[in-house]
Amino acid sequence: MRMKPSIVLVGRPNVGKSTLFNRLTRTRDALVADIPGLTRDRHYGHGRLGSKPYLVIDTGGFEPLARDGIMHQMARQAEQAIDEADVVILVVDGRAGITGLDKEIANRLRQSGRPVLVAVNKSEGMTHGLVVADFHELGLGAPVAISATHGEGVRALIDLALADYPEPVDDENEGGAVKVAIVGRPNVGKSTMINALLGEDRVIAFDQPGTTRDAIHVDFERGGRKYTLIDTAGLRRRGKVFETIEKFSVIKTLQAIEDAHVVVLVLDARQDISDQDAHIAAFIHESGRALVVAVNKWDGLDPYLREQIKRALESQLAFIDFARFHYVSALRGQGLEPLFRSVDAAYKAATADLPTPQLTRALIDAVARQAPPRSGLFRPKLRYAHQGGRNPPLIVIHGNALDKIPESYRRYLERLFREVFNLQGTPLRIQFNVSSNPFADKKAPEVKRRHRQVGDQPKVAAGSAARPTAARKEKVAAKPRRPSGAR
Repeated sequence: MRMKPSIVLVGRPNVGKSTLFNRLTRTRDALVADIPGLTRDRHYGHGRLGSKPYLVIDTGGFEPLARDGIMHQMARQAEQAIDEADVVILVVDGRAGITGLDKEIANRLRQSGRPVLVAVNKSEGMTHGLVVADFHELGLGAPVAISATHGEGVRALIDLALADYPEPVDDENEGGAVKVAIVGRPNVGKSTMINALLGEDRVIAFDQPGTTRDAIHVDFERGGRKYTLIDTAGLRRRGKVFETIEKFSVIKTLQAIEDAHVVVLVLDARQDISDQDAHIAAFIHESGRALVVAVNKWDGLDPYLREQIKRALESQLAFIDFARFHYVSALRGQGLEPLFRSVDAAYKAATADLPTPQLTRALIDAVARQAPPRSGLFRPKLRYAHQGGRNPPLIVIHGNALDKIPESYRRYLERLFREVFNLQGTPLRIQFNVSSNPFADKKAPEVKRRHRQVGDQPKVAAGSAARPTAARKEKVAAKPRRPSGAR
């Protein structure tokens, strides 16, 4: 697949960027990159317009002229996102009108050379022609009136943003090459690892510019199989593949993860596991990419320190327990052969075919070993399973009351399927489909016929059966009553 285009939202504080972000991603659970060098207000998420996927990045309030404090840090991060964006959307407040800060931001965006769209937010209930009139002064093209809260005009805005990006082409099997992205923080040894991987038993290696700026796709063969390494380390000179200026680029890293079949997350054994490492791992997991973890610079560490590092990794990265961990030295070329075997195994697991009979048998065995807990008077009933997708594998389970199955039981099924089908190295998705009542449609006509039969009978005036008539009252009053003590 081509790399997803990145759409960056910028604007002064409180103009509705986060609301628009939530509208574009259709979720409030997007990844928050609370990591060194990034502000807490910077969010990353996935979006889709028809068949066109994209990445959307929400930045903090942007004040280009800020010189110190938190606003200066937020401005720096916004400027980095602008420089890396494929499209920038400047969000302004239609009710407040144009401000001096809007003009400052527009000046900065004109200097960036990136495509820019102006989204005039909070325009619900207002005449669009009037609300956008003042913002032509920004000199960034025709503004688009939207309401992020109500969704008005948002689709037209994204249509414009993605107009220059073609429909995605699935080239997963083109050339039979396995795409491997090498990602991680700066100075963890990514470039050294790429050098070692390409230098070992290399048959073919050449530079091919990627679809994003500064990204490099390096095609090569190893053991008779074709691979493409996706490197986002930074600028490279042609003919000097391994001379890099290492620059951590969040957006390029996310795009490389999306474009890969397998991701190798490189960690530095001599540094603590940071929030940055954890957030990259979380994005890989959420993207459904096969994963191998390479703990680099393992040579020269004493046994006690190695044991401490392994415990820290198990604790802080427990959510990617499906991945294989390798302890390597890229500089010395140690441990890279097993690492590449795990890359092959992870790709095989991610693209595996899972036959329906075997899936259903594994499901029956799992239920026999441990049945799902009751929900009230009923126990969920899991009937059969089949494969719903690959890369990552998706297992669809059918049955009754499956919406009552707790998350703990879902994880139990994931572990069992992973063990039975040897799906080490890839995330696994389970989808529960509740079976409908096959007799629901058959009951409806009977009920209708019963109603028609009742309706054919003569109608009785409302309340006539409940209220005694005057003649009835007189008859009851005239009837003699027996004394209470009589037998």
